[in-house]
Amino acid sequence: MTDLIAGQGLGAPKSGGFDFASIKTNVLRGDIGLAFGVLIILVVLIMPLPAIVMDLFLAISITMSVLILMTALFTQTPLEFSSFPTVLLISTMLRLSLNLASTRLILSHGHEGTAAAGHVIEAFGNFVMGGNFVIGIVVFAILVIVNFIVITKGSGRIAEVAARFQLDSMPGKQMAIDADLSAGLIDEATAKARRKDLEDESGFFGAMDGASKFVRGDAIAGLLITAINVIGGIIIGVAQQGLSFSEAGRTYTLLTVGDGLVTQVPALIVSTAAGLLVSKAGITGAADKTLIKQFSGYPQALGMSAGVMLTLALLPGIPMLPFLALGGGAAYLAVTANKRNKIARAEVAHQAAAPAAAAAAQAAAADEPISASLKIDDLKIELGYALLPLVNGPDGTDRLTEQIKALRKSLAVEMGFVMPSVRILDNVQLEANTYIIKIKEVDAGTGRIWPNQFMVMDPGGNQVNVPGIHTTEPTFGLPATWVDAGLKEEASLKGYTVVDAATVLSTHLTELLKGNMSDLLSYGEVQKLLKDLPKEQGELVKDIVPSLITVSGIQRVLQLLLTERISVRDLSTILEGIADALAFSRNPSTIVEHVRARLARQICAQNTSYNGYLPLIALSAQWEQAFAESIIGTGEERSLAMQPSKLSEFMTTVRDRFEQAAREGEAPVLVTSASIRPFVRSLVERFRAQTTVLSQAEIHPRARLKTVGSV
Repeated sequence: MTDLIAGQGLGAPKSGGFDFASIKTNVLRGDIGLAFGVLIILVVLIMPLPAIVMDLFLAISITMSVLILMTALFTQTPLEFSSFPTVLLISTMLRLSLNLASTRLILSHGHEGTAAAGHVIEAFGNFVMGGNFVIGIVVFAILVIVNFIVITKGSGRIAEVAARFQLDSMPGKQMAIDADLSAGLIDEATAKARRKDLEDESGFFGAMDGASKFVRGDAIAGLLITAINVIGGIIIGVAQQGLSFSEAGRTYTLLTVGDGLVTQVPALIVSTAAGLLVSKAGITGAADKTLIKQFSGYPQALGMSAGVMLTLALLPGIPMLPFLALGGGAAYLAVTANKRNKIARAEVAHQAAAPAAAAAAQAAAADEPISASLKIDDLKIELGYALLPLVNGPDGTDRLTEQIKALRKSLAVEMGFVMPSVRILDNVQLEANTYIIKIKEVDAGTGRIWPNQFMVMDPGGNQVNVPGIHTTEPTFGLPATWVDAGLKEEASLKGYTVVDAATVLSTHLTELLKGNMSDLLSYGEVQKLLKDLPKEQGELVKDIVPSLITVSGIQRVLQLLLTERISVRDLSTILEGIADALAFSRNPSTIVEHVRARLARQICAQNTSYNGYLPLIALSAQWEQAFAESIIGTGEERSLAMQPSKLSEFMTTVRDRFEQAAREGEAPVLVTSASIRPFVRSLVERFRAQTTVLSQAEIHPRARLKTVGSV
């Protein structure tokens, strides 16, 4: 038993007893206190209460309802009181349990007098009834009607509409958050916080829609309990206790009406708090400050109200004093608000007439939005309106955004630097199913996709035999067909490749990024890469920058590597190669060739087939000699001057050899000598940009080679 109590935090026994100070501390903890309170409410439902304890609990109920109302009045936003539905449930259960306990006291001891259920109920009954039980019943009925029909029904309707509109607006708000995150306007932590607030707000209004039913049920229960108490009390008083009908009616009616008032007044207060809370949507700040600010914002309205009240005061038979007082107060507020507005306008005019220096500063500040419009987005995707479900689907998923996040992460690992954020926005000028990918505000690619369908392609490049919308795959230009979701399984069973719309778009974006990575590697990104190097490599940077090469020179070398899709993640090796090459050349192209030789292992691994060998097509000795003889100039001024007929023959031969290798299932590289590789590459990229051209110096000694042809 000792270990169990210690494990619960109640403290171990001391000198044969418990540590009561520790027990008191733990009992007063919030979670234990709440659980203890809920248990007491449930116990009250089944156990009788003495009259004095009943008075205490009724006082707690009234105090709790007033506290709820004051909290609702002083909260700045509805979410600050997000626990209100839970509090409403607990307060309703408390009132119903007290109703049951008071019913037990009334029916058991009502014949002993009007104090049978406690002095609180007796006081409420005497004060409201004034010796006439009919008055008490009427007042009680009016309170129930006001609570049930007016306040509860109105606040419930507001909560229902607010919950519905909040749910309908969630996709747009989530899309705005994701767009800001993709555009880099906010970070991940801010986006998570905004999503959390959005979820909390939706959950709060949804819970308020359901919680309003608590008050509605409380009012119905109050009516039923009152009828039961009156009828049952009279029967018990007359049949069992020997009271006269009039005496039993007076006693039990007073007790019942007092009990109903003691529970309905807190219920009315809590209902008012609920109405204030749900009707506060769009209002920020405490209720008093907000109302005063908005009412005093229009002095004309106050002035007209004062005129109406003063006119009513002059009508015959109308009591003059109250209308004169109210009209004078409204007139005073109108004059005060008008003066305040004039002072505010004067301050604005004074600021507009500031000295010349201030005016110049304001003019410069006013020009900022124009200069801000010159900023361009590195990456942007514009969507037609039918493609918006890709960003925020009906099930709340953000397929395209999640795929772009994964794409940026994979490209960072593969290529060695973080791609800029992608801004996603809608463009009503586009066709419904069209998208445009822009790089530095220039169209880089476009396509048409259908969000709720799947693209089916034949791996052999032929047209598929499935009914649908025949089109061309936007990334590689292959024949494709868009089919309904119901035909997805059939297409898969036929061996076709099936992808969804978001994957089609992200694949297109991936290929465009890989083809334009050199343009996306900015000067600032290079500085960041150099700054994040380990300390040892940082010393190498200090040795060569800026004495031998500038940061922009390193940027140019990295861009040339990225142009041929060579990863710059191994920046340490690249910098070592740059440092070696600077001993004999400052030309970026020459430096790149030297760096590529240092990256031989990486380049060979990048082009190795799944069988573990490097397939290659070698350039023949005749073409090697032809290129070598066509190079004119010396040093950094060398250029290729080959006859057009020879160039055409070379391009035709290369295309035929690589197409033949592709039919055999190979994806080879073209191997040349180191001296002519840049010129061969500049020629090949014009008609086969995806073909890799390596020099013999870039073949790692341990690479497994397989010659699949020659040119």
